[in-house]
Amino acid sequence: MTGERDPAARIPGIVQRYLARFPSEKERLRPLLDRLADPTDMFARESMSGHVTGSAFVVDPKRDVILLIHHATLDRWLQPGGHVDAGESPRDGAARETWEETGLQRFIPSDWSDDPSLPLDIDPHMIPANDRRGERQHYHFDFRYLFSADSTQQLTAQDGEVKGVRWLPVNSLLDNDPDGVWKIVVGKLRAVVRP
Repeated sequence: MTGERDPAARIPGIVQRYLARFPSEKERLRPLLDRLADPTDMFARESMSGHVTGSAFVVDPKRDVILLIHHATLDRWLQPGGHVDAGESPRDGAARETWEETGLQRFIPSDWSDDPSLPLDIDPHMIPANDRRGERQHYHFDFRYLFSADSTQQLTAQDGEVKGVRWLPVNSLLDNDPDGVWKIVVGKLRAVVRP
């Protein structure tokens, strides 16, 4: 695939529009901006110079709770998400991963922006080496999209990859924020999501 039909070809434009919306994040996105100059596939999991992932901030309609998974490998509570499959956009990958990891059946993209390809957050973060998979330390460029869902739906944790699934108060994210990322996310949720 090439051009507009190729999700990888759209990434530079998405990043440009994201930085137009959040200009103060340019330095935070420096690893991604540097990676955009590398001609290798931005979606290829085997690309150890870093690759795009997609994840979902799923909030309830009142927007006071958020859906999290307990990631088995990283042993942390995180938003659902993961690697983007061939031909998927990061938002489509985030939606698929949410369904796979949580069993959530009904959720919809938020209309926080007129641009549906624009993530609420982009987080470049380092993934530790994984000898079992033969992967050295590398970046995930996580495109994080906002979705809404009824928090009374039944949830089912994905076997193997997810230890647990639960809804937590959005404000509780700040109670365990060693790298400061939840502070950024909660700030954006408060700024763009209104009851």
